[in-house]
Amino acid sequence: MIMMDFEWVAIAMGDVTWISLAFLLGFLVRVIGLPPLVGFLATGFVLNFMGFASGETLQKLADLGITLLLFTVGLKLDLKVLLKPQVWAVTTFHIGSVIALFGVIIFALATLGAPLFSTLDLTTSIILAFALSFSSTVFVVKSLEQKGEMKSLHGRIAIGILVMQDLAAVAFLAISSGKIPSLWALSLFLLIPLRPLFHQLLQKTGHGELLILYGLVLALGGAELFEIVGVKDDLGALIMGVLISTHPKSVEMAKSMLGFKDLFLVGFFLSIGMSGELSLEALVIGILLVPFVFIKSALFFTLMTRFQLRARTSLLATLNLTNYSEFGLIVAAIGVANGWMDPEWLVVIAIALSLSFVIAAPLNKFDDRLYSRFRPFWSRFQRKKRLQDDLLLNTRGSTIAIFGMGRVGSGAYDRMREAHGETVVGVDFNAETVKKHVATGRKVLYGDPSDADFWEKIEKDHSISLVMLALPNLQANLNALEQLREITFPGRIAAIARYSDEEERLRQAGATAVFNVYTEAGTGFADHVEAQQQA
Repeated sequence: MIMMDFEWVAIAMGDVTWISLAFLLGFLVRVIGLPPLVGFLATGFVLNFMGFASGETLQKLADLGITLLLFTVGLKLDLKVLLKPQVWAVTTFHIGSVIALFGVIIFALATLGAPLFSTLDLTTSIILAFALSFSSTVFVVKSLEQKGEMKSLHGRIAIGILVMQDLAAVAFLAISSGKIPSLWALSLFLLIPLRPLFHQLLQKTGHGELLILYGLVLALGGAELFEIVGVKDDLGALIMGVLISTHPKSVEMAKSMLGFKDLFLVGFFLSIGMSGELSLEALVIGILLVPFVFIKSALFFTLMTRFQLRARTSLLATLNLTNYSEFGLIVAAIGVANGWMDPEWLVVIAIALSLSFVIAAPLNKFDDRLYSRFRPFWSRFQRKKRLQDDLLLNTRGSTIAIFGMGRVGSGAYDRMREAHGETVVGVDFNAETVKKHVATGRKVLYGDPSDADFWEKIEKDHSISLVMLALPNLQANLNALEQLREITFPGRIAAIARYSDEEERLRQAGATAVFNVYTEAGTGFADHVEAQQQA
């Protein structure tokens, strides 16, 4: 028993060293404007080069990270999005096209006897092309969360495509492993009538630690349940998230579990870099694979515009998907385990994956700027007939626009309408939020405040004189302010902040007034009490 304790101490100490190095490199990478996950991947490669192997604790963190990631994706998933041809048809055509194109190129290199390719036959060439067809769920979810765009149209389209890709990967894993689900797998359908019970328990968990524990029980319990009956465990976590996604508290649960998910995903990114021995040959091939990610992007953009999405929506969704995927590593790992391909291919894909993140990070950071600057070029691909929920916003002559109709935005809307009448309009990029507000009698429109096309329209009619930004995070507010600067908006701009350091950044970006929702909440509370007392 004492020996076991010492073994765990040794494992923990080793992993603490790795995590410390991950923090250092993640911090340095963040300073230069890249997401910290690029630094985490770099940490894995550095440790791999130094001869370190992944520890037990680190691997458990990695597994938990993926499970919780898929659970939180399920929490935010709108099943109606998956039924849109812009999702299922685009995904199907894209995977088929990438497999055909990349498969031919890989098999041609194998026929020519290129290093590392020479051992591949037609079947393994197709499997490798299949692995390269995916985009990273981890990267896209992190990117959309940081910009507060999970509920935007391009965000929902990107997430829907990723879920379809993940389902294809799960199907491949089930088939390739030769593991047939047991007859007990049919009992999983009983989870559907149990959904009201899950909702009732969620309603009664409160807002503290029980809410987080319930989320862990659903995610890990769902994964274990699916594994027991012979179905991929991560699919279980995803399904459990979907089952409670329609409950109003699902959003709160997702936010509560965000820190846990991010912590565990550090282990996942570290483990990617430590997945195999790094060689010059693997490094060169991994680098040469990176430009092919733009072929995937061109296919995505073309398909989305053909399915009646606006050029901007198509571009932003495409830029999110401009990368390789961790699921590609999982598919390749199955190929290695079955002896279909050389283990070095794991390292090759890990290198290509890491470098694709380095490219995708700045592309996503400046996505609206890329669209604005080259808008005439992107618009050439746009079809005249477009989806009803992807049309340009019409503010209907309003003079006050409130962007972000959450709790703060809704309160601001009611107060401004009380003072100024029907000249106030609310704007939100969550279609469900818009429907709820419209049902209560508010004039709320579906739109994106970082949309250059929308601001160009505002510039032409000059009906808006006051913009109030109540968007979900700092980056979303900064993106909207950038668009306002582009059109030299002459009116007043007010924005909310949550921390003191955000106030200065918002003012520097062009906000004429900044309201700190935390520090001002006390003042508002006191004013309310005084008003009630005087009444």
